[in-house]
Amino acid sequence: MTEIAATIAKDLLSIEAVTLRPNEPFTWASGIHSPIYTDNRLTISYPKVRRDIANGIAAIIREQYPAAAVIAGVATAGIPHAAWVAELLDLPLIYVRSKPKDHGAGRQIEGVLKAGQKVVMLDDLISTGGSVLQAAKAVQAAGGDILAVGSVFSYQLAAATTNFAAAKLPLFSLSNYSTLIEVARQADYINDADLASLHAWRQNPATWGQQH
Repeated sequence: MTEIAATIAKDLLSIEAVTLRPNEPFTWASGIHSPIYTDNRLTISYPKVRRDIANGIAAIIREQYPAAAVIAGVATAGIPHAAWVAELLDLPLIYVRSKPKDHGAGRQIEGVLKAGQKVVMLDDLISTGGSVLQAAKAVQAAGGDILAVGSVFSYQLAAATTNFAAAKLPLFSLSNYSTLIEVARQADYINDADLASLHAWRQNPATWGQQH
């Protein structure tokens, strides 16, 4: 694991933005039984945590996507992080809704996006990638050239890998599921049996759910 991934994982656990419950799983809206619940919206209330996130994402963009001309936040949870990153990089900010407004001008994208501009999109969490990829389609339809999609945290599910490959979009995350559960074990948030169960969920969420 990288140092920044471990730092963010520790941050998320310390502020209880992530809850691990392998023996009392959560049920997602999709029906998937999950041993993890993530609410990265909490990060905005902790100045050090949000600075760690913004600095970490900005460093990745500087190193890997220096041609980025616009930072795009995915509404709503991706907007604050995108704003802080855009400020650090001195770049324009836009934000993108999952669907157009049903009133007013009916815009899906707010801010100025010019045809051909290179964009890095940011969200707080990647599970399967469905919502952020819908937003990405809107940016592409408006003429934006998406260099990559980034997130604070990723569950590292195979479905996301498949969906981003199909969309031909690179994905990066500041921290991820495998790092977080290892950090949680090191800090005794969980025991060895929990760790094994958490690894099994990531490999096959549907089968894991039938066993819990």
